[in-house]
Amino acid sequence: MSSTSSRSSASSRASSTSSRALFPLHRLIALSSVAFIIFVGTSYSLIHDTSLDTSDPLLASLPHPNSAYFAQKTNVFNTLFVKKAWGWTSAAFFALWLTSPQEIQSSKRLARWAAATALWAVFTTWFFGPGLFDRLITYSGGECVIQLPSTPGSPNPFNVVSVPSKFCAVKGYITPDTHPDLFSDPSFVSLLGGAQSLAVSSMRIRPRLYRGHDVSGHIFLLTLSVLFLADQLAPSLPLLFPALAPSSTARGPSIRIGAAHDFAVRATMALVVLWVWMTFTTSVYFHTPLEKLTGFLFGVAGYLLTLIPFSSTPAARAVPSAPRAEEK
Repeated sequence: MSSTSSRSSASSRASSTSSRALFPLHRLIALSSVAFIIFVGTSYSLIHDTSLDTSDPLLASLPHPNSAYFAQKTNVFNTLFVKKAWGWTSAAFFALWLTSPQEIQSSKRLARWAAATALWAVFTTWFFGPGLFDRLITYSGGECVIQLPSTPGSPNPFNVVSVPSKFCAVKGYITPDTHPDLFSDPSFVSLLGGAQSLAVSSMRIRPRLYRGHDVSGHIFLLTLSVLFLADQLAPSLPLLFPALAPSSTARGPSIRIGAAHDFAVRATMALVVLWVWMTFTTSVYFHTPLEKLTGFLFGVAGYLLTLIPFSSTPAARAVPSAPRAEEK
């Protein structure tokens, strides 16, 4: 009986240790913070009707009806940062990794960045053709559409026309020079009725996928970025802030922290704060609740996939007993 009890106790302790290794405190804090922010932002959008349905082609291209700065897609934080979020996240990672003390400059961290980058590309850009998110829009009833100026006097500001989905795979503008067959097709030319005042030879049209389930790419990318950067900050924070070192962690020798790494850590922390804030504004002003939820779930799933090859790596490492900044 006692032997069975001992085995059960040992199994319970092993399970607890495994859970802590997969979800140490910094991961739980990052995950719960993003989930809470999305919940609050989405709840606010439902109560005050502030969210724009981006899957509607007639609405998505128009300015947000809310005049708030962060409701406008042209706000500088969206155009300069969020639109290039993985680039900024990658820059922050390399700033951290390249300036890290040798003791924490693990090649596995670089491999995890490569895995996360590959997942980002698979979801958003390419998966043996269109990315997974574009495929999901198509499979859920989405269409590739273009918007043309309407006939003068028409009550509708745009003429929305469906075109073959292959044109949306271009991920850019189509013109008579790039797609002469399309612009010489009589059936397509007839659709340009409202645009006859424009020189067809100078037209630039960008096809987009609409009307299907449009997973929030911003929520996906920002969730993945926050969780990934939280992991990258975890080895460095106890070096800058000794009070954050777990009391149960084995203590190693003192490690010198260079000024460059100090700056990289603080800059990355600021970037994480910006990502969390932009997650909130996206939750308030854009997408349906389900699209935001799936964006979050895909972000978490993508992040967890980057952990699989390294799940056997112990979460707790030796930390310095007296970290100090490098003297100039």
